[in-house]
Amino acid sequence: MSTTIRKSLILLEEYCRNEKYKGYDPYDGLNSKLFNAIPFISNCRVARLVWIQFFKRSLINFRPLTGVEKGTNPKALGLFLSGYCNLHKLSPDKEDTDIILFLTDEIRSNMSKNWSGACWGYNFDWQARAFFLPKYTPTVVATSFISSALLDAYEITGDKDLTDMAKSSCEFIIRDLNRIFDDKGNFAFSYSPRDKSVVYNASLLGSRLLARMYSIIHDPELIDTAEKSVAFCCSHQNSDGSWNYGSDSFQKWIDNFHTGFNLESLADYIRYSDDHRYDEHLRKGFEYYINTFFTEKGISKYYNNSVYPVDIHAPAQLIITLSKLGRLQEYKDLADKVLMWTIRNMQSEKGYFYFQKNRIFTSKIPYMRWAQAWMFYALTTYLLKMK
Repeated sequence: MSTTIRKSLILLEEYCRNEKYKGYDPYDGLNSKLFNAIPFISNCRVARLVWIQFFKRSLINFRPLTGVEKGTNPKALGLFLSGYCNLHKLSPDKEDTDIILFLTDEIRSNMSKNWSGACWGYNFDWQARAFFLPKYTPTVVATSFISSALLDAYEITGDKDLTDMAKSSCEFIIRDLNRIFDDKGNFAFSYSPRDKSVVYNASLLGSRLLARMYSIIHDPELIDTAEKSVAFCCSHQNSDGSWNYGSDSFQKWIDNFHTGFNLESLADYIRYSDDHRYDEHLRKGFEYYINTFFTEKGISKYYNNSVYPVDIHAPAQLIITLSKLGRLQEYKDLADKVLMWTIRNMQSEKGYFYFQKNRIFTSKIPYMRWAQAWMFYALTTYLLKMK
């Protein structure tokens, strides 16, 4: 099994390095020069939603025809950075160290400006149902993953600037994000400074970073703030252990990889804070996740009630979730089955992984952040933990 994983990773890494870690994204349609040349359309919320969904759902990549260029996505850089840190821990290599330094420099240069601390967003405008985010508007999700990667890199390079950036990111989370309170004084962090939406995985990812930084500098404000967000999100866990994606009426779905985000964030919060009041929430959540989202054949379901589309993010997240919860060895048979199915059915001979596989059709567009970065992180995590 390890031989198959290594071969898959070698092909994937070669592809990503040749592309210089740049690529398209499922949601980058608003970078289209054609779309932006028509102001009365490009300024329309509905038009932006339709345009993004057209590009995301199309099996044909129309981006080159409409002026969407390959770009550097800061979150992808963070995921690749964590992956290369895994490789360095697995077998120290100067070439991997050089890439770690390259990625940290790229992350610095792609930082969003004029906020309370270091933070990152995406390299494209993004229209969601609940809000609109101009390109590089920082989000708690991107900032959390990138700052966690910087702390991973610090453990290897000893560069104090990396911990300073991660510490600064906590200032962004505490000072710039909106808070949505419940009647007990607990709250969820907003997704970005420009909205007031409640997305549980986003808030928990913010708590995870605060807790990790608390374990390093022991600032009580960090852990007190993190705990209020954890308390809020755990109070909204369903009785069967699941979480809806968010609190709005149109966010009631339950999906695979966002559930994984919740679990890995909660596990890290408990580990870094030594606060075990939420152990039962983690246990129930994991039991729901592991028993709901994976078939006997090793197919990763997207939703709790539907297999399709099989999204590449889901099998990648399984490996990371099991690793964060310390259960990868225990569920090795499932992990192996899922990875083998994914490699056989969703990896191109050119090395990159496909976006989504439906019952009949497969979207084979090689998205750098959504597919390649996540699978790179997952495969390196598997090899490191199974060493």
